Amino acid sequence: MTTNTPDRSRTRFPGISSRAYEHPADRSALVALRSLSGFDVVLRKLSGLLNERGFRLNYLSGSVRAGEDQFRHVHDMVRDACYILDLEQVPEVYVTQDPQPNAMALGSDKPFIVINTGLIDLLDEEELRAVVGHEVGHILSGHALYRSMMLILVQLGARVAWLPLGNIAISGIVIGLQEWFRKAELSCDRAGLLVGQDPDASKRVLMKLAGGVKLAEMSTEAFLEQAREYDAAGDVRDGILKFLSLINRSHPEAVVRFAEIDRWAREGEYQAILAGNYPRRDDDAGANVGDEVRNAARSYKESWERTADPFIGAVRGAADTAASAAGGLFDRFGNRRGDGNNGSGGGN
Repeated sequence: MTTNTPDRSRTRFPGISSRAYEHPADRSALVALRSLSGFDVVLRKLSGLLNERGFRLNYLSGSVRAGEDQFRHVHDMVRDACYILDLEQVPEVYVTQDPQPNAMALGSDKPFIVINTGLIDLLDEEELRAVVGHEVGHILSGHALYRSMMLILVQLGARVAWLPLGNIAISGIVIGLQEWFRKAELSCDRAGLLVGQDPDASKRVLMKLAGGVKLAEMSTEAFLEQAREYDAAGDVRDGILKFLSLINRSHPEAVVRFAEIDRWAREGEYQAILAGNYPRRDDDAGANVGDEVRNAARSYKESWERTADPFIGAVRGAADTAASAAGGLFDRFGNRRGDGNNGSGGGN
């Protein structure tokens, strides 16, 4: 893709690390994986089983590649998002005919973005910019590479389903990975806000995904009240039903994402990044796994303290104990390695 003069009307974040916007639960998992020597190399080899080249050829042959002469505004948004998040390699972007509003980042060696026409038709320019920033965030974080692990495990689960307890074991791992990816979606909603720098546009995206294009019929305050009502549920039975409904979902519910991005935009972290206070990629190698796991545990604990969900209240004590133990486990692992840097992680 060519490199025209990017839009400089928004704050740029030179050298920003994906850790700046990643949800603590997402960040701790990524730092832990990056700390495993050779893990990325092995996973890239495994991802070849999914025929990344074939995916790209399918979109090259059956979709429209955005550029100077096709979907120029989408091309410019992707380029500008990479400029703002300081991503050197601008990914290709394909627009595909599909009425379902969706976008995704695919690939590991040469990631690319796919945007459905249903999403382009649904969103205005600033809303679409937030979505593009969301997908660029996935690429900067390396989520596409790690998502390959889940796809491989799903395929493996299908092959070992005939074995006693085989598919159950794989399913348990996949459920854990899906929880991770739901947090990764919250991470990239934040990346989308950093790119668009318009909290209202980021929130409108989620309202439109839930209720369609007629914003005049919707209210941000009423939608936020829906989020509060969903969080509170009715009793423990509703809390269990909410938990079960999430098991096979890759994305959190729209009202949950709305409430999360609203809170993140208001509580200071977003403003600090805009002011230039954010971790740099050059420091990624020093990220400590134990610290990040404790940050994740603290984040979960804070969310449990905020929630009015009676089911979470019933299991909070056991969950707190498990989360607190995780940081100590990584500390012990790091001490056994004896490398003086407890689980240091590599860069993106």
